[in-house]
Amino acid sequence: MADILDQSEVDALLNAISQGDADGLSHAPTETETESEVNTYDFKRPERVSKDQMRALHSIHEGFARNFGASLSGFLRTIVETRVATTEQLTYSEFINSLPSPTSFTLLSAPPLEGQLCLEISPLIVFPIIDRLLGGTNAEIFIPQRPLTAIEQRLVQRIIDRALENLAEAWTDLIKVTFEIAGSESNPHLVQIVAPNEVVVVIGFEIKIGARAGTMSICIPFTVIEPVIGMLGTQSWLAYAHKRSNSAQEAGVTRNLRHTGVELRSFLGKTRITVAELLSLAPGDIIKLNKLVTQDLIVQVEGQNKFAGRLGRLRDNRALQVSRLSTPDDLI
Repeated sequence: MADILDQSEVDALLNAISQGDADGLSHAPTETETESEVNTYDFKRPERVSKDQMRALHSIHEGFARNFGASLSGFLRTIVETRVATTEQLTYSEFINSLPSPTSFTLLSAPPLEGQLCLEISPLIVFPIIDRLLGGTNAEIFIPQRPLTAIEQRLVQRIIDRALENLAEAWTDLIKVTFEIAGSESNPHLVQIVAPNEVVVVIGFEIKIGARAGTMSICIPFTVIEPVIGMLGTQSWLAYAHKRSNSAQEAGVTRNLRHTGVELRSFLGKTRITVAELLSLAPGDIIKLNKLVTQDLIVQVEGQNKFAGRLGRLRDNRALQVSRLSTPDDLI
């Protein structure tokens, strides 16, 4: 409501008007009067996602980066480091123009959300991954400037499948979606999933495999996440996601560890002999060990006592039947 003038203020105003000095009339500023701040607004790059929502998206994909790096490490049998490098709003044309051509460009659908997303993996990291899958060492690999062949595309799809599985898990706290491959292209300029001036959220990742490094980008049009964008700005969602992160990370680490190879050793026993006895050994000689036939043999996993069992035969192979768990005090 407008301020109500008292009688003295009305008299002062009438006197100023009668004297022709109304423009010079001054009054003390009220509490509601504040200085207006003018901010520039670029209509070509409207910010439709708030800073809080961008931070929430950054947090979601940090969890994805950790799980995806662990999954790749187990699959490629080497250390793979994956981290979120950037999270920004762009127009779709700016995103497309920032990509190399050719590249690995995959279209994704995410039902029940409508529309499509993009997953781009730089050739700088795609070809080292392919080289690793085919038994190479990545020492002096040449990065060709050409589209992927059919065989190479099949190999990369195995990596993308793992990425989509981890991505769906990371999005679980926001919405339960199933990411599916809708198509692939080597030239991103030929793909038009939204209008060129449409706002998209681009999450950029850095992937390191040994001395090799490259980028991966996920492009999410605003129209795709608009139905759930309101959930990203609430403090309750952030607190909920923080509580769920530990259990989600634990499940991801457990799943990836199940596919990790370990070294298993079984020890028949041990003894001590002199150097002279060692030099005189010949085929047919018998070495007396410190264990009886009736005693359990110790099985070690990565150098640590784990199981104990009895020696036997399975078809034409020597075998060991596990009979109990071992203790660190068990002698080999």
